[in-house]
Amino acid sequence: MPAGQTLSIVSTGVPGLDELLRGGLTTDRMYLVQGDPGTGKTTLAMQFLMEGRQRGEPCLYVTLSETIRELRAVAASHGWSLEGLELFQLAASDSPAAQDDYTLYHPSEVELGETVKAMLGSVERARPTRVVFDSLSEMRLLARDPLRYRRQILALKEYFAGRACTVLLLDDNTTEDGDLQLQSLSHGVILLEQLPIEYGRARRRVRIIKYRGVAAVEGFHDFAIRRGGLVVFPQLIPSSEPVALDEPLGSGVSELDQLLGGGLSWGSTTLLIGPAGSGKSTLAAQYVTAAKGRTKAAVFLFEERLETFVGRCDGLGMGMSERIASGDVAITQVAPGEMSPGEFSHRVCEVVNTTGARVVMIDSANGYLNAIPQSGAPLVRLHELLAYLNSRGVATIIVIAQHGIIGTAMATPIDLSYVADCVVLLRFFEAQGAVRKAISVVKKRTGTHESTIRELMIGPVAVRAGAALSKFQGVLTGVPTYVGTEDPLLNE
Repeated sequence: MPAGQTLSIVSTGVPGLDELLRGGLTTDRMYLVQGDPGTGKTTLAMQFLMEGRQRGEPCLYVTLSETIRELRAVAASHGWSLEGLELFQLAASDSPAAQDDYTLYHPSEVELGETVKAMLGSVERARPTRVVFDSLSEMRLLARDPLRYRRQILALKEYFAGRACTVLLLDDNTTEDGDLQLQSLSHGVILLEQLPIEYGRARRRVRIIKYRGVAAVEGFHDFAIRRGGLVVFPQLIPSSEPVALDEPLGSGVSELDQLLGGGLSWGSTTLLIGPAGSGKSTLAAQYVTAAKGRTKAAVFLFEERLETFVGRCDGLGMGMSERIASGDVAITQVAPGEMSPGEFSHRVCEVVNTTGARVVMIDSANGYLNAIPQSGAPLVRLHELLAYLNSRGVATIIVIAQHGIIGTAMATPIDLSYVADCVVLLRFFEAQGAVRKAISVVKKRTGTHESTIRELMIGPVAVRAGAALSKFQGVLTGVPTYVGTEDPLLNE
């Protein structure tokens, strides 16, 4: 290619995949799409051709292993029509009465050369700019000999090299050993995988193994097959723009704001850690509703039912129902096994980018780990999400429940403190014959905070915080006991 000349690219028609490919596929090249049966190769190929049809390009689908009727059924399941696409079937005909406008061949009765000749004849007639061959396993069986098979693929590559045509070869990985010959001959290789998960929807992922001349985004990326086709969830890239230094997000409770040095900083992650029942979710909701008039908020629930959460917040005077009705707060309840980590991150970013929300609440990190299928390194995608939200100036609040209710054996099942800018600790303590709640800030990177312990009261009609308490024993053991007088303690 002459110096200064840029490569022409075409879109794959798959949301997110073009982003991994740095814009799309280089035109007039041959690409390989590999994957086991059921991973979405045919669906991807159809999206590729329909994208071309939408742009007014002639497109051809050559099916070697499925009938045209089956292809139309697959398209119909996604709500698509294949009208306007040239379809060529090369399959066995079990009935002499079969009616079809396309030539039918039986692979066991023809030589490989005749099969390829018929395929290329359809190309000559349609003169397409986009072609799909589905799948190469039939050609491999006809060739029998690996050398002959490789030579035939080379011949195909040379044939299309002189034509303005972008080609997708689909391969279903039916060989016993990994066939690297196709990968070496192809300009680019896209691998689709389906991973079995013990519970919930299977997790699918895509990887760009090879793309000559283009620095494609590396690694595995989650994708889903929905009605309407494949959707890829690429790696999140944090924004490089500086975060606006607005006034911190207050809670509406003056004592809490004093404890946190004014409130939560924008572009930061806050962890609320404590045992079950200590008020973590309610405290997070207090900040969500306090954002009214400044920004919108998004809440993602993994454990608590939406109705229970909203009813409890309304009972404490937060007006959550009104916030939801006005569009100030969007709440999503995530069902177990419903989505992959990449899809969850995509959902969160979609809400932030479309609504302009600058407050995000995730309740809880424990639920995230249990409800979303993981295949290893479970915190990587969550860390990636938090970095992206921080770069967008979002105040993210994550709830983490500790094992146990009281005692010294309480443990945190997940360590996110290394990515947290602020860590708020909630504890139970006993005083004057009653079980009470204590709140303290143990870490805040973005400003000063009190090192005191304050009492936190949830209800009966509001969230309240008391004055700083100093008469404690056993704070470091995890079971603080208040030994001071009754005067500074809150009462209903």
